[in-house]
Amino acid sequence: MQQPKFHDAPQTEAVTLSAPSLFKQFSYINGEWRNSDNGQVIEVFNPANKGLIGYIAALGRAESLESIAAAQSAFDDWASLLPQERSVFLRRWNDLIQEHKEDLAQIMSFEQGKPLSECRGEIDYGADFIEFYGEEAKRPNIESVTSHLKGAEIELWREPAGVAALVTPWNFPSAMITRKAAAALAAGCTVVVHPSQETPYSAIALAELADRAGFPKGVFNVVTGHAPDIVGPWTEDTRVRVLSFTGSTEIGRLLYSQCAPSIKRLVMELGGHAPFIVFDDANLKTAVDCAISAKFATSGQDCLAANRFYIARPIYEEFCNLFIEATSKLRVGAGPDDPDIGPLIHERAVQKQEAQIEDAVSKGARLALGGKRLAPGSLFFEPTVLLEVPDDAAILHEETFGPIAAITPFDHEEDVTQRANATEYGLIAYVHTKNPRRIYRTSRALQFGMVAINRTKVTGAPIPFGGVKQSGLGREGARQGLEEFTEIKYVCRDYEVA
Repeated sequence: MQQPKFHDAPQTEAVTLSAPSLFKQFSYINGEWRNSDNGQVIEVFNPANKGLIGYIAALGRAESLESIAAAQSAFDDWASLLPQERSVFLRRWNDLIQEHKEDLAQIMSFEQGKPLSECRGEIDYGADFIEFYGEEAKRPNIESVTSHLKGAEIELWREPAGVAALVTPWNFPSAMITRKAAAALAAGCTVVVHPSQETPYSAIALAELADRAGFPKGVFNVVTGHAPDIVGPWTEDTRVRVLSFTGSTEIGRLLYSQCAPSIKRLVMELGGHAPFIVFDDANLKTAVDCAISAKFATSGQDCLAANRFYIARPIYEEFCNLFIEATSKLRVGAGPDDPDIGPLIHERAVQKQEAQIEDAVSKGARLALGGKRLAPGSLFFEPTVLLEVPDDAAILHEETFGPIAAITPFDHEEDVTQRANATEYGLIAYVHTKNPRRIYRTSRALQFGMVAINRTKVTGAPIPFGGVKQSGLGREGARQGLEEFTEIKYVCRDYEVA
């Protein structure tokens, strides 16, 4: 298919790929590459140097509705395929993603800024969901229920809900699509995807590979543009039966209200404000290593990032010294150079770091390391450590989404669990202790959807990822992630009637 050209302005950033066709600047609707009819585009920049990478089509309401129509038209045929037939498409898609892993990582590093090794890790992580759901597609079985009615047989069927709208963020521009889309497609739903306008090229590359995998027209669609123009019609339209969103709690609330009139199923992975608790019996080296990983992965721009470090007073000074020493060794640089810390995504993110530091210091916190941009006007921010942070500091109440660690001591177990729970968020909590009874007590007491004990990495395709309170609704991953895209049909059959 010949690609349309809609903008002749030169790129200032060259993305060198083994397969150049993975880098496209168009939307993908009903199996066709599309530009905007009026020629409107959105510029996409590399956060490392603010250089122009390219453009994407700024589609509007008409194209948004067209994507729903395409997905709805494709739904019946896709849903009627045998589960193992849908599995074949997912396996092909997974194989192509693995084949082009390095190119996908390069695209992501340029548009998002994260270190190249983290980008490779995200491609692997995202592909795991496609492989997992390619198998899980075969397992949403009919369930028999013991009848409460004389002469009746009861069955519960899981059926695909319909068209699913997937709205994904800039911090994980590939994995958040595959985690949602693989589950939806395995369940028998067709999907429309809206990626962040700051990191659209990872999504478009996934659409190119889905096209090569042979997905039927309308089954997988990627629609670029300004979010209100694209997502707004999806929230209103009754043909969209599920909306899955990853992003801020603030935007989640807005989408929640917009979906209310059409009574959609909602899956929302929203903000996090993770506590990292270290008791005085913990393995200190393990705790420090895990703390560095939990804080600074993706430059701190991660809903799972540890934001509040509560350290038992007897080991507080030693932990802080070791943490500061480790943080001081982190390398900051452009993603393709594979540093430890990349740039923040935009100027607003940098300003938030500066505001939180200023607020904390004004209330008595001690700035022990970092605290400023690397250079005037840049989006690189120094890895920063704040000590003795008081409970009334904004950084202990607001998600940071940046490379600042706020550390404060605690004295008692009950005290630290209360402080950790004193937030509207409830995504993940980290705990370090060797005491098995304390592990049980704190795991029960912490009001979070996930608890990591003596480790950082806990997520993956086989586990139900999600939070409580205002950190979200529903789960992604595992069997539960597929069930979010299905409806239960109850069938009651009289077996005495011939």
